[in-house]
Amino acid sequence: MGSPGASQVSEDKEGVEETTGLTAGAPKEKEAIEVEQRGRALRWSPFSWFRMLADEMHWSFVFGVVTVNGISQGLGGAIWKVASDYYWKDVQKVQPSAAQVYHGITSLPWIVKPLWGLLTDVLPLAGYRRRPYLILAGLVGAISMLTLSLHDNLHVVFALMAMTAGSAGVAIADVTIDACVAQNSINHPALAADMQSLCELSLSIGSLLGFSISGLLVHAISSQGVLGLISIPFALVFSVGIVLKEMHTPNIPYRQVYQKFLQASQTMWTTLRCPDVWRPCLYMYLSLSLSLNIQEGMFYWYTDSTSGPSFSQGTIGFIFSVGSAGSILGVLLYQNVLKDYPFRGLLFWSQLLSSLSGMLDLILVLRLNLKVGMPDYLFVVIDECVSQMVGRLKWMPLLVLSSKLCPLGIEGTFFALLMSIDNTGLLTSSWAGGLLLHMLKVTRAEFSNLWAAILIRSIMRALPLAILCLVPKSDPSSTSLPADMLTGNDKMEAHEVEVDDVELVSLVDKS
Repeated sequence: MGSPGASQVSEDKEGVEETTGLTAGAPKEKEAIEVEQRGRALRWSPFSWFRMLADEMHWSFVFGVVTVNGISQGLGGAIWKVASDYYWKDVQKVQPSAAQVYHGITSLPWIVKPLWGLLTDVLPLAGYRRRPYLILAGLVGAISMLTLSLHDNLHVVFALMAMTAGSAGVAIADVTIDACVAQNSINHPALAADMQSLCELSLSIGSLLGFSISGLLVHAISSQGVLGLISIPFALVFSVGIVLKEMHTPNIPYRQVYQKFLQASQTMWTTLRCPDVWRPCLYMYLSLSLSLNIQEGMFYWYTDSTSGPSFSQGTIGFIFSVGSAGSILGVLLYQNVLKDYPFRGLLFWSQLLSSLSGMLDLILVLRLNLKVGMPDYLFVVIDECVSQMVGRLKWMPLLVLSSKLCPLGIEGTFFALLMSIDNTGLLTSSWAGGLLLHMLKVTRAEFSNLWAAILIRSIMRALPLAILCLVPKSDPSSTSLPADMLTGNDKMEAHEVEVDDVELVSLVDKS
């Protein structure tokens, strides 16, 4: 339903005041320093940290981030992952290569994230730019999940359409809350990294809880029943659209919507042509696409009683929950130790560790762990924890780098475009992984060549190291875009509000 990682996104717009040339720059800079110092002091106090974020922005914003990232993408996404795996395997009875392709298809709504971003930026509904889209996302997701749950003999095509619709609901909510984070990252640049951590911590903690109970739920009420329960997180997303504090803009000039679409498209194209933008974008796409996804082959092997360890539903859920704990550890490690390191150095080590950690699956499938006396269960738990932690350490700098490539005025839309590039890479890796499983004849009952798929995947994960020169040497505190892209142009400008209300309008007509 959500993108693996994808699912998971927020923005960092630091240093904007220095480039805007506003006369109020000095007071803002002083305020930013004070907020940053307070944030560092509260870093190890979670409740005070949450209170500080709510005071600086608004409680509804924090509630929206926790609901969309933590409950919908994290908790709901984790439950959906386990339930959908069993749904394709036990209800639809498809091959692992087909299931891999179907998971890629359900991620298509994440590929068109710029469309959702453009809609939230330039097409307000009833005077609001964000709230209606959160309401729509909640409705679409809840209806699709209930359809999967209540229909016993749903054709595979309609099941795929329902799952894709559910994924679209999560994607629309994700883009909308991303736009909110982007605007608040501009208004509160000193808290941009804290908002990044809030999004990722919410996602990781939600995933941990979701995976912990997913296997038990599938065992108790079947995969279809669990898919029906996912309508509850969508209902909460609907409630975010009701309570989110956003400035009402009456008398929207809808006749100018088309012109705004053209302006936004021109600005995105101009930004993408900048070498400082397209080079890291190319690296991000290749880095993700070359990491072939063969997770469905591993899942089928996990649950096989002949060739594999024959893990139960509860065991599968617990394994994934431990992986989420590793993901939380990766976020905390990045937030408190690594977030100030240069992008290129951090991505070098995370990419290398990603390749090496992939070899743990090879040890497991070849049963080498049993020869040294380590049970499959213990080894898989360690494997999943290490893999998720390394994956998070790789994903976090990519998110921060992406947020720093966004031009002022269409930050939500352009960040969605960058995330769609990343999700295209994930889709490529998923389909290529399915093709690899098919070519090696890995089926529901045949896993003799699964080790070869793991070996090929691990080797390909190291290939992006050869193009690491595309990533800038800068660190997160520096500016990645030219000054003219941070100050806007003659057609578009960002509107920043210096009041307590959370202003979420990210695209304003200059006239």
